[in-house]
Amino acid sequence: MTSETRASLIKSGERLDDLQLNGLELIQDPNKFCFGVDAVFLSDFVRVKPGETVLDMGTGNGIIPVLLSAKTQGKKFTGLEIQPDTAEMARRSVRLNHLEERIEIVTGDIKEAAEIFKPAFFDVITTNPPYMPAEHGLRNPDSARAIARHEVMCSLDDILRESMRLLQDKGRFYMIHRPFRLTEIMIKMNQYKIEPKRIQFIYPYIDKEPAMVLIEGVRGARSRVTVEPPIIIYDRPAEGYRQ
Repeated sequence: MTSETRASLIKSGERLDDLQLNGLELIQDPNKFCFGVDAVFLSDFVRVKPGETVLDMGTGNGIIPVLLSAKTQGKKFTGLEIQPDTAEMARRSVRLNHLEERIEIVTGDIKEAAEIFKPAFFDVITTNPPYMPAEHGLRNPDSARAIARHEVMCSLDDILRESMRLLQDKGRFYMIHRPFRLTEIMIKMNQYKIEPKRIQFIYPYIDKEPAMVLIEGVRGARSRVTVEPPIIIYDRPAEGYRQ
């Protein structure tokens, strides 16, 4: 790809970020929601076997499919995104990285995912969903940041219901979320027949409360969960740190 062609894929106001992985880059708009460390942690936690198909629900700028394409030998990665402009930006990142044969970005609503795709089609489903309930501190429900952070366009029920329909029997579901909603998450996963199998907490520092939790579930599996060793992000707080 020539420098002129690369430049044509990046619009005014956007930036190109080096993912420090196999030369991959990602187009992002600083005025919208940019990916954080949670996406990186999720991509490390996910297990994708060679030849498997993966759906990323609420893919945003496509960071999860792009990372998984380098970290796993999955055959096909699909990102589902409801915001047309964000989905279009993700498609440009796919083109930029020459991943068109492995990654497809689909514009659509998570609540209608089972109608968009074939039932029981995917081996793996991943999601880095909005962490906060819709009513929690919401200011502008139409902004890209609000859609990414609050359950404006979809709820936990929507994600799990559609995942149950789209996963093959014993298919795997992966999610990163906030620990304060863990009880709700576990109850709803059980309700939708996605049995929690692995949990891993992420701590900012060893003496602080966990900030995030990674969860693996298996559709139609028996009840048995493993809590993996915690991830500690930093050895010690920076000078002047306040929680």
